[in-house]
Amino acid sequence: MAKILQTISPIDGSIYVERPLAGDAEVSAALERALGAQRDWRAAGLEARLRALSKAVDAFVADAPAIAEELTWQMGRPISQAPGEVRGFEERARHMIEIAPGALAEIAAAPMDGFERFIRREPHGVVFVLAPWNYPYLTSVNSIIPALAAGNAVILKPSHQTPLTAERFAAAFAKAGLPDGVFQYLYLDHAQAASLMGHDGVGFVAFTGSVAGGRAVQHALANRFAGAGLELGGKDPAYVRADADLDHAVETLVDGAFFNTGQSCCGIERIYVQQHVYQDFIDAYGGLVNKYNLGNPAEDAVNLGPMARASLADEVRVQTEEAISAGARPLIDTGSFPAAAPGSPYIAPQILTEVTHEMRIMREETFGPVVGIMPVGSDDEAIALMNDSAYGLTASVWTQDVVAAKSIGDQVETGTWFMNRCDYLDPALAWTGVKNSGRGCTLSRVGYEQLTRPKSFHLRLN
Repeated sequence: MAKILQTISPIDGSIYVERPLAGDAEVSAALERALGAQRDWRAAGLEARLRALSKAVDAFVADAPAIAEELTWQMGRPISQAPGEVRGFEERARHMIEIAPGALAEIAAAPMDGFERFIRREPHGVVFVLAPWNYPYLTSVNSIIPALAAGNAVILKPSHQTPLTAERFAAAFAKAGLPDGVFQYLYLDHAQAASLMGHDGVGFVAFTGSVAGGRAVQHALANRFAGAGLELGGKDPAYVRADADLDHAVETLVDGAFFNTGQSCCGIERIYVQQHVYQDFIDAYGGLVNKYNLGNPAEDAVNLGPMARASLADEVRVQTEEAISAGARPLIDTGSFPAAAPGSPYIAPQILTEVTHEMRIMREETFGPVVGIMPVGSDDEAIALMNDSAYGLTASVWTQDVVAAKSIGDQVETGTWFMNRCDYLDPALAWTGVKNSGRGCTLSRVGYEQLTRPKSFHLRLN
């Protein structure tokens, strides 16, 4: 009897989706279809592939209202914010399609009499994409569209929290006329996913998720030489200097910490503020957070929804309570958020001051609606604290001094460095992390290098 995937909506605890998990024979058949379809897809040529992918993006965007509503019910993002994921999907997909001819062009070597020499970008074959639930379209599109553009076939494993995302991809590709087998999705458990990664037919694995999940991917590939891109966790810091535009810093950093109920790998989880503006900053920050409306995310007026699962909310509560017991001071009266309830996915936002780096809340990924704020006396102190982390996905500085921003950025261990911005992916730039935030790269021209392999042509002409 087939195992059943159940998606429990965090809105009301109801079963929103049920799907059977794939059987072993179905997994094997999908891989065989992908291997066969990839050869013809590659032979179709780049121009034909890009035309089909552009049509798929059109088809996907046309269903934006339904996609947004499904996303809200699957993982709890407010309906007022869910359409933004479709807009972000379109921005990234169209950018990667636009730059594909240049990114995939042959690289000519310097002229040499009697020889023709160049490097060609070759597809891996089958790319296995494992997507998370928190931004299921925005993370998976980073690999799916460029992988297909480069001539690979793709098999997608969606999160069990957001399974309908895979079906939306498939529907858009079908409307665009992609050949059968070029894109497929499978509902799998962890053991099945590991088994598929261990198969010689999979040429590359693109994983977004936890550090533990990244280690599981490496373990599954331990006996093979297939590549893997790993986008893992974050404990992303912000540094507010004394010369910052405080109004802009407060507004943007509140959104950066609490958008999607803090469930973002590149969300703001810790803030360091120059001591001369520290009090003004936390007063304004707390005032804005208190204006949030926590409740049913299907209601237009709500801008803070539940976390995806009650167990995730409980983990955030534990970290927060530990910090308070160790001396941290909470700035938010959680009683002002009546929708919050112990043991439920609904959790009030929180700001903690008087925190230290001895507390887990300032060192370990929290992935929820709480942020710690510390005063600092200098740039050097801020740099040391920002680097005092096992993660390095993004970091930001808030200042009017561009020279200082670049100098500080040179010293911070991070994949992306922002000035006066946070929690954003620019598709023209490489999306990458250091330390426990993973390895590899998506987006930009550099992202195509991960989804292809170089093949050198050395031709003697006489």
